[in-house]
Amino acid sequence: MLLLAIDTSGPAVSVAVHDGDQVVGTAQGEGTMAHGELLAPAVRDALADAGRSAADLTDVAVGVGPGPFTGLRVGIVTARTLAATLGLTSHGVCSLDALALDAGLGREHLVAIDARRKEVYWARYVPDADGVARRVDGPHVDKPAELARLHPDLPVVGRGATLYADVLDAADGPLDPSAAALAEGVVRGHVEVLGLEPLYLRRPDAQPAAPVR
Repeated sequence: MLLLAIDTSGPAVSVAVHDGDQVVGTAQGEGTMAHGELLAPAVRDALADAGRSAADLTDVAVGVGPGPFTGLRVGIVTARTLAATLGLTSHGVCSLDALALDAGLGREHLVAIDARRKEVYWARYVPDADGVARRVDGPHVDKPAELARLHPDLPVVGRGATLYADVLDAADGPLDPSAAALAEGVVRGHVEVLGLEPLYLRRPDAQPAAPVR
């Protein structure tokens, strides 16, 4: 196996290459509004870091959100294109699952990331018998105060918790989903595999203009 993992659900582009035993290459591109420009160079750099080429790939995995419309679309379209042109096995993964695995809290907790509009995307996780975080509720989108009301005693991992630390119990851990954690989750069978369809949870801001009567 040689798996290329991509996540564009957060403010940065994250890419990793996994050989079935471990992560062997990574790359990241910073830029909240530049996912389209940053992803292709990051894929190239991650493959170079692994000492491999696109022709060596067998699988592609991508975070399908939740996240901003434009960022998710860039990652998912890229994964679909690679799967179709190279004949790769594809894996969609809830991006919050990757963040929960990366956090490794070992207890029930929440993951929350920035959903803009003063809201957060969130999900609830409980460790299984092996200590692997498993999603038991969500993903959802809510106001931070509503999330705090629903789960007042649970620690929260992710950028959403740090943005709204006045109402959420922010725990130490990663802020954004990582392609390396996503790849590990797929290879180890620790995440639910989804289709390559985005989890937007709400409609995009841009809507077709209403016809003039």
